[in-house]
Amino acid sequence: MAEFYRRGDLPGALMEKWPRDERGEPVRPAFLAFRSSTDLADTLLVNMLGAYGIPAMILHPGDGDFGKVILGISGTGSRIYVPETMLEDAKALMEAETDDELQSGI
Repeated sequence: MAEFYRRGDLPGALMEKWPRDERGEPVRPAFLAFRSSTDLADTLLVNMLGAYGIPAMILHPGDGDFGKVILGISGTGSRIYVPETMLEDAKALMEAETDDELQSGI
């Protein structure tokens, strides 16, 4: 389970965007993907999901947060989480993105 969920809070504006369950509690986060942050793949994926109304959270394993602050990138990569109620939609968007790249010859 994501570290931010155990703390019971989501950072900043993400808390406002994160869906709630029937009790008004934030929906549990679900692991979506692991991405390298050296090529901004994590940021691009989170921004794409946000454009489709799916809030996403990036966590950097190990000392990745320190690298992100000092170097601007996390050498340990990024774990991306979305609300579990939106996981299937997020996966479908990721697959569509891959299909578009294949069809365009990128």
